[in-house]
Amino acid sequence: MDPFNYTWWLASRAFGIVGFTALGVVAVLGLVSALRLVSPARAARMRPWHERLALTGLGCTALHGGLLLFDPWLHPGVLGVFVPFTMDYRPLWTGLGTIAGYALAAFGLSFYQRRRIGARRWRSAHRFASVAFVLGGLHALMAGTDARSPVLLALILGFGVIIVTMAAARAFGFPQPRRAPTSPSVQARTAPLSGRGAR
Repeated sequence: MDPFNYTWWLASRAFGIVGFTALGVVAVLGLVSALRLVSPARAARMRPWHERLALTGLGCTALHGGLLLFDPWLHPGVLGVFVPFTMDYRPLWTGLGTIAGYALAAFGLSFYQRRRIGARRWRSAHRFASVAFVLGGLHALMAGTDARSPVLLALILGFGVIIVTMAAARAFGFPQPRRAPTSPSVQARTAPLSGRGAR
């Protein structure tokens, strides 16, 4: 088969893989920070990379879908690309990919409106970004004709296992909330009696 007959499909797949990888790194960096696996200073240094990779991943994801409009074999049409479950090709899995793309775009771009949304409410909603990424992984695994290649399969499953494990740890309450330091006066009142004053 002449690859030049599948130029748009190949370009779409390439951007999809790059976008998936970038957003996978974004999810891991966010969970590393949320689980306090690094110091606050290192977490602050990671934040610009988290933001840049998120924008890169979202841009590649948009190109992944948009380039399919020009694919003469798939010929999905505007509705097939932008409306979930309307594409003739594997509608369930392509629909999940569309939903994942919209959700990840909403979570990523809401970063710039977090003050208006409220930091606590934004962080609570942001927890579901991992769920959207997993939907994207299912889309890549079940809709991609090359998803069974060893490299791509390892990429999808590797990110999936890491992110699901870390997200589950966060959902079950890890890490434990930090206790506020106790003032010396409170420590003196609550300390056990010892020495001369003990009975």
